[in-house]
Amino acid sequence: MKYAIIIPDGCADEPQESLGGKTPLEAACTPAMDAVAEAGVVGRASHVPEPLPAGSETANMSLLGYDPLRHFTGRAPIEAAAQGIRLAAQDWAVRCNLVTIEDQVMRDFTAGHISTEEAAQLLQSLQEAVNLPQVEFRPGVSYRNLMLYRGSEDQPAPFSTDTRTTAPHDLTDLEVVDHYPRGPGSDLLVRLMQQSVEVFRDHPVNQQRRRAGKAVATNVWLWGLGQTPQLEPFASRFGLQGAMITAVDLLRGLARLIGWEVIEVPGATGYLDTDYAAKGRWAVEALERFDIVCVHIEAPDEASHEGNTQAKVESLERIDQHIVAPVLEALRRQDSYRILVTPDHPTPLRTKMHSRGWVPLAAAGQDIQPDASRRYDEPTAAGAPLEFPQGWAMMDWFIVK
Repeated sequence: MKYAIIIPDGCADEPQESLGGKTPLEAACTPAMDAVAEAGVVGRASHVPEPLPAGSETANMSLLGYDPLRHFTGRAPIEAAAQGIRLAAQDWAVRCNLVTIEDQVMRDFTAGHISTEEAAQLLQSLQEAVNLPQVEFRPGVSYRNLMLYRGSEDQPAPFSTDTRTTAPHDLTDLEVVDHYPRGPGSDLLVRLMQQSVEVFRDHPVNQQRRRAGKAVATNVWLWGLGQTPQLEPFASRFGLQGAMITAVDLLRGLARLIGWEVIEVPGATGYLDTDYAAKGRWAVEALERFDIVCVHIEAPDEASHEGNTQAKVESLERIDQHIVAPVLEALRRQDSYRILVTPDHPTPLRTKMHSRGWVPLAAAGQDIQPDASRRYDEPTAAGAPLEFPQGWAMMDWFIVK
């Protein structure tokens, strides 16, 4: 049996006036996703339980079959695992975005999709200015970076599970004054964020970006902190060897924490310009070597954060054509298979923010009895009887035991 999971991140949405009252999924031309729906079933799942943050960190953990209420400790330690960073018992990881804040408004949570090389230079300068032995800035990809706090028995980290932070992508075009870190250790986080303003203001990287008419990185935004979660290997739970295709550290980290191989695809960017066809080709090849292959595509989520309706529709059409279609074709050549198409969480274009709530799923393959569905979209899912209010139970249903 071969399994495939396709995750169009954040694709679930609301009806859009500009699309004639349709959601982006309804408006997009997605014959391959519809073929999955017609050959199998459509339903819905909810992956973000209260009181956890509505985001990919909790939602994808649930989607992969792990109860986030039991296992979630924070976003940053998952991304640390993606980079192969080992956290000791007293260590904490903190997500470190490079952002653009003007007049106390979050203008761009990506600092104009700053390059990885530019980000590394800025963080190196901040590291030198901070000069705290416990604090270490680790460059990641583009604006997505980490800060590590190395604690010890004698000098534990000042943070706790009561430390509260806000994801910068949930603050797009909003004032940030009331969203700085709060609770234990927040004074350190705020101080470092403020110090970065001075370090970055006249930095050569920002001077070059200004001359080029690009957004500058005004400061770091620290959030999503936590310690390493303990997750049972996927192979122990389900008896399957898995692989993840993604351009996002969060999904890389989750994959490594559950014992999956991470497949790096050339041209995969984690943005709208990702190489969809390359992801599809590598997924088809991976099906020959692994029992279960998961392809995560960040593009629909990025489009929502930008409030770009047309880009969201186009990204869904490219996912359908270049990923779902070839993967479905490859699976149909197998003796037995199952395929699942589902996002992790809704990201409404209206709010430009991640949210809780139902997401549609479509699944087909061995022993899945077709229902009457003909389309894969939110209205069809809302009218279907298949529901997973505890989203982490979906994987137990999907995997044949």
